[in-house]
Amino acid sequence: MLIAKPACASSPCMACGHERGIAMTSTQLAQPIPRISLNWLLIAQALVIVPFALHVPVALIILWLVCTFWRIQIFRMRVRMPGTWIKSGLLVGTAGGIFLARGSLIGLDAGAALLIAAFILKMLEMQTRRDALVLIFLGFFCVAVGYLFEDALLWGLFTLLPIATLLAALIGLQQSNLASKPAGTLMLATKLLLQAVPLMLLLFLFFPRLDPLWSLPQPSNKALTGLSDSMAPGDIAELSKSASLVFRASFDGPVPPRSQQYWRGLTLEQFDGRRWSQSSRAQVPDAPDWRRAGEQVNYSIVLEPTGKPWLMTMDVGQTDLAGARQMSDFRWQRRRPVEQSMLYNVVSWPDAVRETTLSDSARSQALQLPAKGNPEAREWAADLHRRYPRTDALVDAMLSYFTEQPFHYTLKPPTLGPNSIDDFLFASRSGFCAHYAGAMTFALRAAGVPARVVAGYQGGELNPDGNYISVRQFDAHAWVEYWQAGVGWRSVDPTAAVAPARIEQGLEQALASGEEFLTDSPMSALRYRHLAWVNALRMSWDNLNYGWQRWVLGYQGQQQLQVLGRWFSGVQAPVFAGSGLAILGLLALWLLKPWRRESDSQLRLFNRFERLLARHGLKRQQGEGAQAFARRAALHFPQHAEAIEGFVDEFQAQRYAGASSSAAQLRRRLKRLRRSLPWRLSTIRGKQPHS
Repeated sequence: MLIAKPACASSPCMACGHERGIAMTSTQLAQPIPRISLNWLLIAQALVIVPFALHVPVALIILWLVCTFWRIQIFRMRVRMPGTWIKSGLLVGTAGGIFLARGSLIGLDAGAALLIAAFILKMLEMQTRRDALVLIFLGFFCVAVGYLFEDALLWGLFTLLPIATLLAALIGLQQSNLASKPAGTLMLATKLLLQAVPLMLLLFLFFPRLDPLWSLPQPSNKALTGLSDSMAPGDIAELSKSASLVFRASFDGPVPPRSQQYWRGLTLEQFDGRRWSQSSRAQVPDAPDWRRAGEQVNYSIVLEPTGKPWLMTMDVGQTDLAGARQMSDFRWQRRRPVEQSMLYNVVSWPDAVRETTLSDSARSQALQLPAKGNPEAREWAADLHRRYPRTDALVDAMLSYFTEQPFHYTLKPPTLGPNSIDDFLFASRSGFCAHYAGAMTFALRAAGVPARVVAGYQGGELNPDGNYISVRQFDAHAWVEYWQAGVGWRSVDPTAAVAPARIEQGLEQALASGEEFLTDSPMSALRYRHLAWVNALRMSWDNLNYGWQRWVLGYQGQQQLQVLGRWFSGVQAPVFAGSGLAILGLLALWLLKPWRRESDSQLRLFNRFERLLARHGLKRQQGEGAQAFARRAALHFPQHAEAIEGFVDEFQAQRYAGASSSAAQLRRRLKRLRRSLPWRLSTIRGKQPHS
């Protein structure tokens, strides 16, 4: 139900003072909610809550449906508003349910669920416009919280819908002339969003990016797949079933050949007979000894959330990312896990010389093997070492063995026994990259050559539209590093000897005819790259997402300083600050238009009339109407009675009688009165009539 406002509610009439206009503001807040605003609130609530369906307990979604139905029935006057006991029971029950579902009321998951619960229950108890305002602002906060779970381009575009509907609901509370025009409120909300775009862009570009004071944990229901700090033969094969994006890389120059795209993740030096894992030495933040050689490669990486601190780089990489450090095994990692998409720049030297000398502890770790197990592999390695005492020749002999023997590259290798290396090298001869890398590292160590397994990613899909590569989980790979005196660490990939197509073309081309690509992801667009139009659409959308991540999400402190430094190089700080303030001031004037804030020209001129007479000692009393004030002013200033009455008569004719005269006529009468009044107050005081 709408309550009609008197004229004085929006503009103080002459029968009431300014104080009543202020009181009406509080009165309006206590009025019932207009129908148009309630409708938009129901739509906005649905748009806000539906995306949270995957992040909150299912019971909350059911509660929302029940409360929405109850709210509609209240509006149709079929049920009553819930009482205090019912609302209290719903609040306590909802909080208890969230605690049972999440195990706590603290944290991102539980906090988001509590926020959504408050958003739902507030709708049920909403009665006045004040309650509606609280619900609207709560909705805006819910939209912002949604970015903690999802920050992709599609989510950013979708959030425009709940924001627009929330603005429409807010306009429905304030604009009585739009109470019966749903399209009008939505159109005005859209205009407000468009007007905010310039200010949004300005704040986005220039507002300082500050590092967060704390880090929010990754949502527990957002599963992450990727490399772990240990590797068994079948682990990487499991990653090959996932098409999840790991990172995107764009190069300043030409993209290196696929055979050179080895992305280091972590180094595995400890072997227990079955599983390779990180050693304690590799976890020391001590930059290793190396020197630059060959051409450098400049590129930038947009890394997806992994829940791990590792940063992907090509060898040997350097980055100036804040909080990143190089470990003793040449990999890079952050102090905190990667919980959100991040952008960093890297410079790599693929031909760099790495650690020409090894310490005794490092050598001992790189030669570590279990005391027992895999006797055939140990004997084979010893025999090769006797025949090929030079390290290079020994490595070539092992690669020749993989090439000459009937080894088979497959994602479905047979199960290996306790002596897994022996079974793989001399019996099954079937496996994935982890099998080949692990077996060759074992054999090199058994032959007295320091070696280790490197786990990361190899290759990536080139997007010609954006000239960048996308690396996904099925690009996970493992290879070997061995050490040679005077030369340092060198990389070798036994998988390339068995399945060169895996290195040169990717996993899909390397699989046997009986194995399908991405069998666990039948709806993935990557399975249909043979369809030109599907692949073109996929590439275009991926390019848009990459631009969003690189230039919007990746526009953080360091990149902001670089961009502003390029734009304003040579500009002094005071000039820059002054120009920024001037731009903000002009933009504020353009958006706010303070000269147009008081659109009621009649009321503005009457206020000037009041102030004019007040300067000469006559003030309008509270509750005194225009006609009564004019009569009293004519008695107070008898010589100017005609001008005073002429102005007030013209004001009332325009204000209340609907006269067609313009504001210019009223302004001329006020000007005539101002000119007729004396400049000095004493002149009037001496001519005042005696009562």
